[in-house]
Amino acid sequence: MKKIISVLLLGVAIFTFAFNNPAFAADAASGAKVFSANCASCHAGGKNLVQANKTLKKDALEKFGMYSAEAIITQVTNGKNAMPAFKSRLKPNQIEDVAAYVLGQADKDWK
Repeated sequence: MKKIISVLLLGVAIFTFAFNNPAFAADAASGAKVFSANCASCHAGGKNLVQANKTLKKDALEKFGMYSAEAIITQVTNGKNAMPAFKSRLKPNQIEDVAAYVLGQADKDWK
């Protein structure tokens, strides 16, 4: 009986972690609007007007360890260096939406 319960719990855990990704729940269309209103002044077209080498292009995101929803959410929430924190201006779901939008655009080379 313990073995059956253990197998069931393992299955539930695997299912939960495999399909509970915040990026899947995020709304990239909403993220585009939030990005346009809050991020585009420095990051229009995936560029970076403050630090030119740290763009939002896929290769730069990968190079700097930022090519994941979690990394982008952390950066937008807490800020870093010249980038301000947005945790007091945006709701968590808005930040998740921005991350989904940025990743989607990076995959399309911002075209």
